[in-house]
Amino acid sequence: MKLYHSPQAPNPDRVVYFLRAKGKLDAVELQEVSIMKQEHKQADYRGVSPYAQVPALVLDDGTNITESRAICTYFEGIFPEPNLMGQDPKEKALIEMWDRRVELMFFVQFATWFRNAHPAMAPLEVPQSAEAAVKGEKAARKMAERFDAHLADHEFVAAERFSIADITLYITCGFTRVMKWAPHKELPNLGRWHGAMTQRGFAG
Repeated sequence: MKLYHSPQAPNPDRVVYFLRAKGKLDAVELQEVSIMKQEHKQADYRGVSPYAQVPALVLDDGTNITESRAICTYFEGIFPEPNLMGQDPKEKALIEMWDRRVELMFFVQFATWFRNAHPAMAPLEVPQSAEAAVKGEKAARKMAERFDAHLADHEFVAAERFSIADITLYITCGFTRVMKWAPHKELPNLGRWHGAMTQRGFAG
C-alpha cells in the first residue's frame, strides 16, 4: 500500500496519526505531496486522486481511496486492534457522532477562516472572502468553547475512551497554529485533554 500525504496538513495528519495509534505506520509506503507547491493539482497525482485531494491511499490491487475518514475506516478494518471506531453499534454511533462534530463544526469552520484570511492561501482560495473568514472564525471559536465544556467532565471526546474523535480534535488543535491561535492554551479543559493526548505519544 502507498499513502500519499502532506506533513502538517490536517487531513493527511489525521490518517498518519491514526496509523501511529494502531502501531501500523510502517505497514504502508509514504509518499509526500506538497500542497503549497500545488503538487496535488498535477496531472500525475490527479491520476491517483481525481479531485486533487490529499491524502490518498493506493491499495496493492490498484484501488484508490481518498477522504481521510474513509481511509481510516479501511485501516480500522484491516488493523482491528486497538479499536478506534467502536466495538458495538452504540460505541460506533457515539464515536462517529463526535468525530463528525469535530470535523464539520470545528475543523471545517476553522479551515474556512484560514483559507479566506491567510495570505498564503490566496493562490488556492480564489477569491478569498473576508465575510466567510469572519463567520468561520466565530464558529470555530464558539465550537472550541463547546468542546471545552464537554471535556470538563469527560476524559475523552467520545464513548469514554480514546478513539478517532480524539485524533480528529487533536489534529484540529494543531491546525489552528496557522492563524496564531491555540485554543488548547486558552481553554482549561481542552488544555488538560490536549496535554493528556500529547503524553500518549500517538501524535509524536
